[in-house]
Order: sequence, then C-alpha cells, then structure tokens
Amino acid sequence: MTPAPSHCPYCALQCAMTLTPTTGASAADAAAAPVTVTGREFPTNRGGLCKKGWTSAELLRAPSRLGAPLVRGADGALHEASWDEALDLVAASLRGIRSAHGADAVGVFGGGGLTNEKAYLLGKFARLALGTSRIDYNGRYCMSSAAAAGNRAFGVDRGLPFPLEDLDDASTILLLGTNVAETMPPFIGHLAGAQAAGGLVVVDPRRTATARLTDDGRGLHVQPAPGTDLVLLLGLAHIVIAERLVDTEYLGRRTVGFESVRRSVASWWPERVQSVTGVAALTLRRLARRLASGGRTYILTGRGVEQHVDGTDTATAAINLALLLGLPGRPGSGYGTLTGQGNGQGGREHGQKCDQLPGYRKITDPAARAHVARVWGVDPSEIPGPGVPAVELLQLLGAPGGVHALLVHGSNLVVSSPNVAAVREGIARLDLLVVCDFFLSETAALADVVLPVTQWAEEDGTMTNLEGRVIRRRRAIAPPAGVRDELWILAELARRLGSTAAFDTDPERVFEELRLASEGGIADYSGIDYELLDRGEAAYWPYPRGGTGTPRLFADRFAHPDGLARLVAVSVREAARPRPGDGELTLLTGRLLEHYQSGTQTRRVPELLDAQPEALASLHPSTAERLGIEDGELVELANGRGTVRCRARITTDIRPDAVFVPFHYGGGQAANLLTSDAVDPVSSMPEFKTNVVRARRLVEAGVLV
Repeated sequence: MTPAPSHCPYCALQCAMTLTPTTGASAADAAAAPVTVTGREFPTNRGGLCKKGWTSAELLRAPSRLGAPLVRGADGALHEASWDEALDLVAASLRGIRSAHGADAVGVFGGGGLTNEKAYLLGKFARLALGTSRIDYNGRYCMSSAAAAGNRAFGVDRGLPFPLEDLDDASTILLLGTNVAETMPPFIGHLAGAQAAGGLVVVDPRRTATARLTDDGRGLHVQPAPGTDLVLLLGLAHIVIAERLVDTEYLGRRTVGFESVRRSVASWWPERVQSVTGVAALTLRRLARRLASGGRTYILTGRGVEQHVDGTDTATAAINLALLLGLPGRPGSGYGTLTGQGNGQGGREHGQKCDQLPGYRKITDPAARAHVARVWGVDPSEIPGPGVPAVELLQLLGAPGGVHALLVHGSNLVVSSPNVAAVREGIARLDLLVVCDFFLSETAALADVVLPVTQWAEEDGTMTNLEGRVIRRRRAIAPPAGVRDELWILAELARRLGSTAAFDTDPERVFEELRLASEGGIADYSGIDYELLDRGEAAYWPYPRGGTGTPRLFADRFAHPDGLARLVAVSVREAARPRPGDGELTLLTGRLLEHYQSGTQTRRVPELLDAQPEALASLHPSTAERLGIEDGELVELANGRGTVRCRARITTDIRPDAVFVPFHYGGGQAANLLTSDAVDPVSSMPEFKTNVVRARRLVEAGVLV
C-alpha cells in the first residue's frame, strides 16, 4: 500500500501524520511497527508530534493485542471463540434480557475516540436495533460542562469557534485549568505570540509545564486554591465592571443579561476574592486590566475548571468575562474551550449522547425526531425518548428496573469513571457485559464477551477536531485477520436482532447517511463529503449543502434565535463540594505527557511506560514533612469511597493543601477510586478534580505505620 495521509489517534488536536507501510524489514520489525509515522504539515501541529504520536504505530501489532473474540466459559475464564459464536451469544442474550425486562434493560456506553461514522451508527443501533433510550458516552466526563455553558450562552457548542492559528497573533491568552504543554504539546507553538508580548496567563493550582511557559517575563502564573476558579472569575468580572473596563458598545449590540451579571458579581471585590482564592488583590487587578487592554485577547478553558459539580457555572463565568470584554466574534479575539478526546467534538454531535440525535438535535424536539426518522425510514414513535447521562446510567447497572446488559465501545469504565469501586460492583451485577476494544483493558477483563476491533490506521472514517474541523482518517494497512470493524459488528448484531433498519458497513456510505441526518441541524455536515475532504479542503461545521464551511462562528450573530449572546448570572454554592478539614488534602487529578486517558493504549508502549511506569502522588515538601513522608516512599490516599496506594513524589510544583495523582492507571492505583460521582445539576459532569483525602506513609513491607 502507498503512504496514507492520516491523523494521530489520540487527542483532539488531531495532529497530521503520514503512515508509510513497512517494507523490506525483518518479520520482527514489521510485527512491531507495520507503518512508519512521519509528521505532516497541518495547521494544528505544523509537522510536529508528541511522544504519543511518534510511538502510535507500535500499538498496531502489540503482542497483547486481541486477535479473536473472547467468551467467558463455565470455568469463569475468557476463551477464544469464532465471530459467529460470539455474536450469536450476544444476540441471544440481548433478546432474552429485552424479553424479560424491556428494551431499557440494555445500556450502551460509547466513546469520544470513535469516528463520526461509528458514533452515528452506535446511536442509531441503540435506538432502533435495541430500542433502548439508555445510551451515553465518556464525553460526559470530558466536555459536558463546557458544552452546557456554550449552549446556554451562545446557542451552540463548538469547542473552538475559530481556527487554532488565530491564536498565533494574540497579545494575551488566558488559559484556565489546562496543561496543554503535556496534554497536547504541539499546541504550545500557537502561544508564542502571547509569550513574546508577555501576555500568557495560566491559572492552575499546580506549577505545570504549561505554567512554566510564563517564566522569564513571558506572562503570569496564577495559582488559586483548588476549587476556587468560580470565585476567581467572579472577582475578575467585578473588577472589569467596577473599573469601567467593559465593552459597553458590544454589550448593548450583541448581548442580553448584563444587569443580572452586574448584580451577581457585586459582592466579589478583590480583597474578598483574595481571602478565598489566595490570589493577591493586586494580581487580580493587574490581570483584569491586561485582559481589557484592547489587544488581541483570548480566554480558553479546560477540564481543570469544568470537571466539577459547579463546572457549568464556572465555564459560564469564564464566558461572562469574555462577553464583558467583547471578545467572542471579534476579529483577533475570542473565547473557546479545549476539547480533550480525539473525536470529543464529533462524538457528541451525532447521537451518542442520551439526549441528542444527529446534527446536535434535541431528541425531545418533534421536528428533529421527524427529520431523523425520515432518514432512518421509521416512524418517529419508534425512536425512544431521552435516556440518562453516564453517571446515572452506571448507577443503574444491575439495579431493579435498571440495566441488565451493557455494551461498551471505546471506553475503559473501571479506570475512567468516578467512584470506580461502585462501578465495579455494578458491573458484577450485570447479566451481560460486552466490550469492544483493541486490548484486554481493565473493563474488558470483566466482560462476558470481548470483541476485538480495528485501530485507527486500519480503518477509514472522519473525525472532528477541537476547531470543529472535519478531517479524514484513512486506512493505511489491513487489520489482523481476526479483527473486525465496529460498523460490521453493529450491522451483524442488528441483523441477528431482527432489525429492519439499514446498517451499512461502508464508512463512506455511513457518512452519506450522517450528512442527511445532520442536515439543517446545529452541527450541519450536509455540505461535506469524502471527495471534498480528500482534496484537503478545510471543512468547519456548520457546512450546509451547497454552502461553505464556518471556520469562525459569531462574526455577525450568535446561534440563539435573536442572534444575541446570553450573559447568565451564576453564584457560588458553598455546599457544592466538601472542603478539606484538619489534616486533609484536596486531591487533584489529571494527565501526564506520556499517557492518554485510561492508559489502555499508552501503557502498552514500552517507551511511554518506562518513562512513567506507575502513578505517583505529588506532595509539597512541607506537607510531606508534616506527614513524615520521604520522596519515593509508599503512601496511602483514602476517603470514604476508596484507597489508592502509590509512591510519593515531593515537589514544590504543587500547593501544600493539595495532592496530585494522574488518572491513567488501573487496579489499586486508579485515582478514580477516590473521586465522587456527585454531578453538576446542568451538565451531569462528575466531580473529578477536587475531592478530599487523607494521606499517610506506608512502610515498604506494606504494614501500616
């Protein structure tokens, strides 16, 4: 096969690469890396890749890759089976469960790494072939708060409503709760202009690699107390209003709701904000004035301010600040949120979410249901109503009247979900767990049936990156003989279940159907096709049939019917989450440079695993001294939900009142053993970032001190 232009299988930056099939190499080399990866010029990465991208080909023929379906036998172990045996078993079990308990006894859990085609067909499969409303996906853990805030403020949810290259000319960039230097390293090339102008501002309780980009006069690192981002943003809005730094002409012409926001921030004067956040009042004033200086200014948020039970309100406060300054839709300025997963944007647009139909349509909208029903060739009444979001779906596992069978696609639930111990208990109560994966992940190891699926370089399809740009994923090599594409799996199961709906297995034909289903919706892809993408045209949605793409939203109007943005007053809910008491620490969770999500893939790349082989608990020297912990010693972190044991890393990069643990590891090092499944009331985002724990030292023998 000839070299294939493609994109990295990891984050939403979707860095461009070229995949060249390995030829003339030894059998061992070909087995390890069947393609050679080279960087390719593209606006997001400009030819660069991170460690994960450079090593991504090693996973294609990794020794631990699944090569045949696995079925759990009477002995309790997983054994290889034929595809017919595995799919017949799944279909028979699903028919029995639906007959005994109803269609909603079957749940589907998707992923933000699936192609648009797979995400679309999975939503259709759940609603037509299974007849269930109970489908959601792991993007609920990633973008839901930012999406909810964007929808209510702008009437649309697109992570970046402008091309990433627009940041190149910025004089000020405010990054809230994101560590792009480690999570998407090529991104930092777009920060150079702001750095040169001394205007890169990073808000993070940790001194991350991104925070260090502000050193040497290149900007400012603001290090608030954990969980106080909302107060910080309310305080900045207070200063902007009090010092008459608002863009009054923009507010009057393009927004509504200013008076309610003005009243809501009136009590957050700088000194009060300082008492809560620990950020000096002088720093707050300096920052507000910088943002309002009239230069090319952008405000960008990430999961650090969104993965909270008040995450929607915090993201809304960031949007309010941007609107007060007149940034969204203004040339050379703007607001955006940084999508995390590879198809986190497209994955939430075409039917994986419990309340949505393709094109980002509301499943409760009669017109939307009628449109999609016409495309699917069914009566609208055959499409179930809204289901329940991810955390609630998992709480229903094995419960009376709940979910008895669960199909998992592109997720590792027992590492990535909050309150992991409860999720494991729920899975144990299921009558049937089916997992599609490349490897025997921690979740797949618990399954009744495991179905091995194709990887990124072995399939065609499309992804939608953090800019809302639709891109092509191209097949470079053939998959192993025993592996199948998920489009084929869904079609085969639908046939066995007796579905009369059409389930195509060709990615391009599925995309053609997706185009029709999305037409006229918020995320309209109807003007995009494979031919256009293969020509290399930039295709930003909405891209209506016969029209052009939209690289920059909000230039003339926002997506609400009146064209105006909404300033939405938000307030601090003191009881939203527990605060650490005497001797307790706030647990912060996040990513490492070398690993991705639950680590199912990256922990199987020797170079990446050798660099970060285990979870480390980062503690401040003063905290470690108080607890009698030395660098490298075993520590235990515990709360009412669980216990994590790992080694200590002593560093001044973290505040004394916090401990940081990465979330890429499983077993007893799974950080989410400690996180809460309490959720944001608007977005249903769980509380991942600020949970209360106690830490203590363990001796090497494992005996508690």
